[in-house]
Amino acid sequence: MDKLIITATVDSSASYPDNPYCPRMGDVKTTAEEYNRAVDAGASICHVHGVHFLEDEIQPDGRQLSAIDFDGWQELNDRIKEHADPVIQYGIASARMPAKVKLMDQKPDMMSYCFNAHDECFQPNPDKPPKCTYAVHPIQELREFLTACNEKGVKPEIESFTTGAFYNIEALRKEGLFKEDEPIWTTLFIAWPGGAWTPPTPKSLINFVDHLPANANFNVSVMSYDVNKNWEMLTQAILLGGHVRVGWEDNPYIAPGEYAKTNAQLVEKIASISRSLGRDVASPDEARKIIFGK
Repeated sequence: MDKLIITATVDSSASYPDNPYCPRMGDVKTTAEEYNRAVDAGASICHVHGVHFLEDEIQPDGRQLSAIDFDGWQELNDRIKEHADPVIQYGIASARMPAKVKLMDQKPDMMSYCFNAHDECFQPNPDKPPKCTYAVHPIQELREFLTACNEKGVKPEIESFTTGAFYNIEALRKEGLFKEDEPIWTTLFIAWPGGAWTPPTPKSLINFVDHLPANANFNVSVMSYDVNKNWEMLTQAILLGGHVRVGWEDNPYIAPGEYAKTNAQLVEKIASISRSLGRDVASPDEARKIIFGK
């Protein structure tokens, strides 16, 4: 079994907007410091949300996504790399295609894209209105994304909220849009609220794993409002040979009702769980060999 790759996610501005420790949008220096502490604690991938702003309502194109501040993303990238050399994974799969392609010019190692319908509705505090993301990603759009990744030397991170994403992976692999000498990297999203929700149960994760595309590494993100359920599902992912994603975006609680003061606390907790199960944690260099197959 490969060593465990831990991905860190810092930005909870949409998913948990009441988190008192999350830096305000645009505070690049503090955000970079959070990523850097997470790397020092054992994370080898930084799932980066640079400066972005969620749209307030559905736009004329039928989507409700995020606007991008490109300079803010570049500054955050630079500040992380000044400290260490983790795998940089540009997230915000909710950005529009032209913005995603432009961000590739900043040379991240990886870029996220949702391979099924985007339907997220974050409302951890029922007394406040939800923050939502809506978009359909038809296969011709996914084809355009993979073509841009290949042209710009960026590895795709496939966001899979349902097994329908696997169908699209296989269809596009037959077209030669995935590199033959590299394993696919897909993140499985469990219990993310909205119309693409998958229940946080062992059977759900096993169903995902049983139907994975060939030659694929899987990463698991869990966003259940039942905090203990998050840690249970991540532990199951470790036992099944998968990798894990932790941080303020996914689950900001170190224990029920207790926010983690830093993302490093969340990384340290999952690293401790993994080591207690006999599975060591990958360094950034080890993670690159697993992710890129080289």
